[in-house]
Amino acid sequence: MDIDTTPTAPIDLEPAARRIAGLLDGIGEQQLDGPTPCPDYAVRELLAHVLGLSTAFLAAARKNLGPATDTPPDAGLPVLPGDWRATLPPLLDELVAAWRDPAARQGTTRAGGVDLPGEVALLVVLDELVIHGWDLARATGQEYAVDEPSLRAALDLLTPAEGKPRAESVFGPPVAVPADAPLLDRAVAMSGRRPDWRPGD
Repeated sequence: MDIDTTPTAPIDLEPAARRIAGLLDGIGEQQLDGPTPCPDYAVRELLAHVLGLSTAFLAAARKNLGPATDTPPDAGLPVLPGDWRATLPPLLDELVAAWRDPAARQGTTRAGGVDLPGEVALLVVLDELVIHGWDLARATGQEYAVDEPSLRAALDLLTPAEGKPRAESVFGPPVAVPADAPLLDRAVAMSGRRPDWRPGD
């Protein structure tokens, strides 16, 4: 996938990370085994995945390459630790701070066992936060709104360059939505999810 790594505005993870952190109090213990828009994940696995990707991309920002950055995301169902409510918010804060360091965006790093430029890694983790934040909100019946710059960056990443194949090993086939659909719906649809998904679908 060809990616334009020259965004019109600086990318900052804080709005998307803050939105995920704001969802946590609205997730009841009884919802942890409920379905999500990610077919392989219940809410507990999705939360564990967000913990894992935050750990991995924190290490990627710091160029601390090792097990956290080398493990593919499909290595197995992630396990949610019992202290996730206390662990995830400060981890997200660390992630935001680490990617604000210009050194994180320079050179090459690694995440999920894949080497990629720092600028691209930043876009990937932003997309993960935006889309999985929507997944969590939709799975647990919460409202979800993300800032426009984050949504546009996620949509740009998810949209293949003209004439280029789509990386469907990472994202499912795009879901058709009207051209004038809200920006969030377009990003969600481009990630292979139905914007009208509800638990029980």
